[in-house]
Amino acid sequence: MQEALTLFELNNMVRSVLEGTLRDSYWVQAELSEVNLNRSGHCYLEFVQKAKRGNGFVAKARGVIWANVYALLAPYFERETGQRFAAGLNVLVRVEPTFHELYGYSLTVVDIDPTYTLGDMARKRKEILEQLEAEGVRDLNKELEIPELPQRIAIISAPTAAGYGDFCNQLKNNAQGYVFYPKLFPAVMQGEQTERSIISALDAIAQDMDLFDVVVIIRGGGATADLASFDTYPLAVNVAQFPLPIITGIGHERDDTVLDLIAHTRVKTPTAAAEFLIDKVDESGTLLEDYAQRVADLVLERLANEKQHLQNLTSGMPAAYARRKADEERGIDRYAHRITLAVTDAVESKKHRLQLLEQRMSLQLPLRFTKENNRLELLAQRIHDNSPERLLARGYSITLKDGKMVTAAQLKAGDKITTRLADGNVESIVQ
Repeated sequence: MQEALTLFELNNMVRSVLEGTLRDSYWVQAELSEVNLNRSGHCYLEFVQKAKRGNGFVAKARGVIWANVYALLAPYFERETGQRFAAGLNVLVRVEPTFHELYGYSLTVVDIDPTYTLGDMARKRKEILEQLEAEGVRDLNKELEIPELPQRIAIISAPTAAGYGDFCNQLKNNAQGYVFYPKLFPAVMQGEQTERSIISALDAIAQDMDLFDVVVIIRGGGATADLASFDTYPLAVNVAQFPLPIITGIGHERDDTVLDLIAHTRVKTPTAAAEFLIDKVDESGTLLEDYAQRVADLVLERLANEKQHLQNLTSGMPAAYARRKADEERGIDRYAHRITLAVTDAVESKKHRLQLLEQRMSLQLPLRFTKENNRLELLAQRIHDNSPERLLARGYSITLKDGKMVTAAQLKAGDKITTRLADGNVESIVQ
């Protein structure tokens, strides 16, 4: 039976092989999947490499940045990239591979190249912008028109942010005395909740969209390292398609985030955002003043022209009146003559018609009297032939009840009726 090694002995052999085979350090590209800073100042990491297809891992290793090195590398990295050293970043680090009998394999970070991370961040921003371009929404918000008087302002900001206070004070105390109507929609402006919080605020504004002219997203006073929160596709696509113009004043000057690039207007600071709105209103105010002056000048010019015209009319009025009077008098004479002729003709015509009617009546009246007299004699004969007495004499009878004529349908048993005949009456009882 071969002699067995202890685990410590085997790990010690692995350690010896690594230390004897590998040189001191290597530059390594990897993604940070975990970044944990403990109380002692040491930063413990997990490096991963993802498969080219899918989200699986092809490599994983533990890492550490000792406190004295981390105190130098972290500020340097944040200063150069504007991004906090955190999980999710792709980094280029110089590491020393180590193996410990108890803790196993790990990578000790001794240096970092921020330019690699900057390139990766720029690549991600470029990919987001290209995706928005492909979807046809990248410039939608830029194509909206800011109203001439953008006074109703929806603000997305942290309520306690200094930038929010600066923005409101700048609006309220503007030198021109313009009145603005700001309304805050609170949001988290740094950290992991930034994206979701701003999108929720945009959704709330959209519910009362008719109450606002523009949306202002301001930050001010936050760490430069938190700018990556504004470089996400979900936030970008919401801002790009928002139906109101969006102004960003996130409080940084060196780099533009994706949010800045797709918003309608990007300014450097919250104060600059307020100045932008004040200037916009001031432009409209100046334009209105120009219009008012032009209207006043036109009114004065029109009044002068009308005054001159009135004077011209006044000076020529007597002669014009005399000409008009003579024309009207001649017209009246013509009308009077025409009326006289028309009345004379009408009278003569009616007189002649009356004479004709008189002749016709003198001829037709005797004939009409004879005709009507004959007609009356015929009617009298017909009435005589149809009198009750003549009808009774011809064999007809009349049935009466209570002195009134009745029909069979009007009678009932026991009724007393009278039957009138030509030669007398018959009394009967209905059975």
